[in-house]
Parts: sequence; structure tokens; C-alpha cells
Amino acid sequence: MLKRKIEKLDKFILFILVCLVACGTLSIYEATRDTKLEGLHINNLYLFAFFCIPMLVIFWIDYKALLGKILYIGYAMGIGLLIALKFAGENINGAVRWLNIGPFQLQPSELVKIFTILLAAQLLSRRQGEQLRLFKDLLPVCIVFMIPTILIMKQPDLGTALVFIGVLISMLWMGNIRLLYMILFISIMVTAIVTIFWLYNANQELLARFVEPHQMSRIQTFLDPASDPDKSWHVKNAMRAISSGGLSGGDGYYIEKGFIPYAYSDSIYVVIGENYGFLGSAVLLVLYFLLIYRMIQIVIESQDYAGAYIVIGIVGMLAFQIFVNIGMLIGLVPLTGISLPFISYGGSSLFSNMLAIGLVLSVHAHNSNQASS
Repeated sequence: MLKRKIEKLDKFILFILVCLVACGTLSIYEATRDTKLEGLHINNLYLFAFFCIPMLVIFWIDYKALLGKILYIGYAMGIGLLIALKFAGENINGAVRWLNIGPFQLQPSELVKIFTILLAAQLLSRRQGEQLRLFKDLLPVCIVFMIPTILIMKQPDLGTALVFIGVLISMLWMGNIRLLYMILFISIMVTAIVTIFWLYNANQELLARFVEPHQMSRIQTFLDPASDPDKSWHVKNAMRAISSGGLSGGDGYYIEKGFIPYAYSDSIYVVIGENYGFLGSAVLLVLYFLLIYRMIQIVIESQDYAGAYIVIGIVGMLAFQIFVNIGMLIGLVPLTGISLPFISYGGSSLFSNMLAIGLVLSVHAHNSNQASS
């Protein structure tokens, strides 16, 4: 039985995972070398090795065993942790996103991503591929996503909140939603974005009533960088650093001189762009492409709707984070706090992403054409 289980382990995904973590560890080393955070890359390796245990445990368990009543308990506990942040959260740089648990800091929103994907997959799978109904199917799934999204926005953490929206869209798109409903859903989002841009130019005082001051600052930095050079300092230096990398990498000037805040976490793509140039960035993007491509293959192979929804939700989660993290550092989207999967340093982020990989491996092992043959 042990041998058969190991044979079902997707070695290709594990290989890509190890490559990504190796790239992240090397980049963390480059970002923290000769600083007070030197040695953080060793911690990253310890975290990866430790988190391999829950990842493999989830792989070993049939994912369908996680879709019963225990899932509702897990989701409720996750929401409870988000609420607990209001009373016992750690305030870091004006955001209350972390709970202190002994010597560790937990970011509950990272765990809630996994519970939300699982619960939404269970709800969507009830239709067995039939077209989703507005009130019986769409509304419950949207509520499952909106509760954590609203709580996370209150922290405030717009970046993570937007990840939930991206995952929702990806799961609904696969869930056989009526085209009209999807058009309406996307139209509402586009209208909201256009309204923000219009209010910024027409009535900034009115816009300031609906967004936090730091969000207003980031909107201003994105739409009009020249209006306040100090506020656009981060993005401008990030773009200069990436461009200085050239084809195969530069001298790491911007990183060494401390011009890039949080270079070991949210801004770690700058380290890759500056130190390893276009080639290093291309290797990273190819690794991400191969990981997502393999996951989509698993979706196609899956013989169970719940398993397919779980994997497509994880694909949406990873793809959205990759796009936003890289996009904000090259000026495509406003700057926001969001990590680069498997590359940025962060225990909660790495833990949730490893759990996600464990779920993908479980779906592949327990419900695919290969598993049944």
C-alpha cells in the first residue's frame, strides 16, 4: 500500500516546488546578506522542511474526507480567528493581520484561503456540472467568500482580500455559471474600478470617505507618480532595480543600499530581477507556468467535480498572487501587500501554499484517470 501511494505522488509538481523554494531561498539570502536579518534563508529551509509534513499528510488522506462537517468547523474557526484579530491582533505598520501564538506569528487570512476554497468546492460540486442557480448556488458561494473578504479588508489588507475575489471568479467560471451572471459580476467590478479612477480625478474628497488613507496614497502613486515623489519612491526604485538587471543580472546596488523595502518578502521579485536579470525572471515565470499547467492537467483528469473545483481554486489563488505581486513592482497595478508564492519569506504564506499543494497532490492521487487505472 505504501508503495502504491508513493507511485501516485506527482513527482513533477514536487520537482517544481523544490525549484521554486530553492529560488526563494537564494533570493532571501541575497536580500538579507550583510544585514541584521542575515540567516533568514536558513529559517526558510527549516520552514519548508517542516511544512512538508502536513503537505504529505494531506496528500496521504483522501481529500473527500475533508469535505464533511469538519470543513464547516474549520471554516468557522478561521472566521473566528479573523474576528479575534480585532481584539488580540498584532499591529505591524498600521495593519492588524497577525496573531501571536507563543513564539510564532500566525496570519489567519492565509489559512482561511484554504478553508474557503474547500467549502466553495463542496457547495459547487453539488450541482455535478449542471448550470448554477442564482439563489441556491451562486448566493451561498458568494457569501462564503464575502465574509472573510470583508473582515480582511477591515485589517486593512486589500491585497489578500483581492485574492479571494480572484479565486471566486476562477471557481465560478468553471462552475458552469450563466454567461449573463458572469458578465454582470465582472461589469460590477469594472464599474467599481472605473468609479474609483473617476472619483480620483473629479472628487478626491468623496473618494477619501470610502478608502483608507494608505489605500488613497497607493491609488495616487499608481495614477499620478509625479504628484508625490516620496510616495512613489518604492515603485520607482523597484522598476529601476529590475531594469538595471539587464539580460543576466546586475551588481545588486539597489538591494545592497536598502532602496527596496521588504526585499526578502513582498518585494523579493526585485531581488531576482536585479541580481539575475531577464534570464532569472524568465526562469521563475517558466517554473510558475509549468506548475499551473500541471495543475490544469489534473483538473482535466479529475473524475470528481469537488476535486476539480479545489484545484482550479488553488490555480486561481496562485495565479492571482503571482500577477499582482510582480505587476505592482513593474507598475502594472497599484502597490499592495501580497507575497510571491514559494519565493517570499513568510511562515503563514508558505504554510498555506504547502497545504494547497498537498490538496492538489491528494486530488491527483485519489481521483484522476491515473489513480483509477
